[in-house]
Amino acid sequence: MTLVVGGARSAKSAHAERLVSACPAPWSYIATAQANDEEMRQRIALHRSRRGEGWTTIEAPLDLADAIEALPDGQPVLIDCLTLWLTNHMLAEHDVEAECRRLADVLSRPRGPWFVVSNEVGQGIVPDNALARRFRDAAGRLNQDVAAVAGTVLLMVAGLPLKVK
Repeated sequence: MTLVVGGARSAKSAHAERLVSACPAPWSYIATAQANDEEMRQRIALHRSRRGEGWTTIEAPLDLADAIEALPDGQPVLIDCLTLWLTNHMLAEHDVEAECRRLADVLSRPRGPWFVVSNEVGQGIVPDNALARRFRDAAGRLNQDVAAVAGTVLLMVAGLPLKVK
């Protein structure tokens, strides 16, 4: 399993798409985004337009662990992204710690080439409100847990992958 982490507009999703497409098709794309407004609909459309033939999209804004467990063995998969998934759970007021533990457990047992995208949110200023601080802290813990079980960790900076692990 490879974790591709980076800041906003660091090209982490595009790089992860290239990594997955270097594997034999068919490929699965597990999407965690929800199109709640026009801007997000456009972002989702952009991501879809980059993928060509051979991709199957699975929508999993909340049930990510179940979606991953349902994948066939050996299936190359791109999971994009953990921080949107985390946001969905936080806004739904779910038990975030339990959901993160379950997800990290599932990701610790890859059954094929899995590529996971997440945002690095801990390098900026301390957020000015409690919800944003809780999100930053939860995202940092989730990224650490997933990085611990990943075989490879790539940090994207200005479109360039830096191998961290």
